[in-house]
Amino acid sequence: MRELSARLTQFVPGRIGGATERAWPQAGLNLKLGKTILLSVTFWLALITGLHGTLNLHWLKPAGAGGGAEKFGVGFLPVTCHLTCPVTDYINQNIEGQGFFQPMRFSGFPELKEMFLGRPKEMPVTFILAPMAMALREQGVKLKIVHLGHRDGSAVVVHKDSGIFQAGDLRGKTVAIPGRYANQRLILYRELRKVGMTFADITVIEMPPPDMPAALQSRSVDAITSGEPFMGQAELDGYGRVLWQAKDVWPGFISCVLAVHEDAIRDHRAEIQRLVDGIAKSGKWVDANMDHRMQAAEFVSKHYYNQNPRLLSYVLSKPPDRVTYSNLKPLRANFEEIEQLAKEAGMLQGTAHCENYVDDTFAPNPATLQPHVFEMKK
Repeated sequence: MRELSARLTQFVPGRIGGATERAWPQAGLNLKLGKTILLSVTFWLALITGLHGTLNLHWLKPAGAGGGAEKFGVGFLPVTCHLTCPVTDYINQNIEGQGFFQPMRFSGFPELKEMFLGRPKEMPVTFILAPMAMALREQGVKLKIVHLGHRDGSAVVVHKDSGIFQAGDLRGKTVAIPGRYANQRLILYRELRKVGMTFADITVIEMPPPDMPAALQSRSVDAITSGEPFMGQAELDGYGRVLWQAKDVWPGFISCVLAVHEDAIRDHRAEIQRLVDGIAKSGKWVDANMDHRMQAAEFVSKHYYNQNPRLLSYVLSKPPDRVTYSNLKPLRANFEEIEQLAKEAGMLQGTAHCENYVDDTFAPNPATLQPHVFEMKK
């Protein structure tokens, strides 16, 4: 799996000039020390570069293992909203012997967005927050939402020992969200509005979802909200309590979508169609039965998310409809609702509309779509 690596600063050795070693003995020692340092730095840079190339760029992959074609990148975070990305890759590798795209994992949306915008040739497709995709379109980025990532699969979680039991109890509290353009911000907006409150009554901070459970456990924040499994982690580990589930306060909730650069749609339509079909079939496969959900929890945790499988197993089963992956064709009514709420909440300007940022021609009909035919080997 390809991941965005840390940028390495190129080491440029300083020029050694001045007196000779014979005239200045100390200079000889300094020169030897400088060479030692240079060799050490060069060794470590070579090692780090080699590891990055081997683990992320697959430099040592046997010839022909990738089918001879360069794979395009698909960005994702280790959250259940993006689960169909690794599921699709894993099933394709097991059915066909290889994947046809390169899953690229990120820890947060800022770096994912940076890669998507800055290097569209390498990563022309990404799972991304729905309001963020809409905002990017307002800002002139030529992209299209071609499929949904999921429905539901989010919650607001508070510390189990807190006195927060309803939305009104959040007054004066600090709530962590994944980002300014997260749909979890809209859930907060909707629920606060019901009790006559606004964002002015709480403190909202942005935080990568993987960091949220620890922040809640240490009481650095009063509440957290993001896509699963990090809400479930706080609950499973015993210090978190669900204030509300997205499915209960906003049925059919959408957090993330699959967005594609329009250039990729124009130049590689067949490949994008294959990706969307695979993701749609993967969603149906996951939702087919609990065995599939538990299988997905196991191989996604191990091979893609680097998480304990018990975490995904928990959020994919407690309850079973905590997050769903069927009925993921983009619908105008859903996006018009998000547009209106996001404009009211100050997240969007309202200058881009569904016809500007949605292309539903790739999404198959959920009613007739058949899941992948795939079973894990016992």
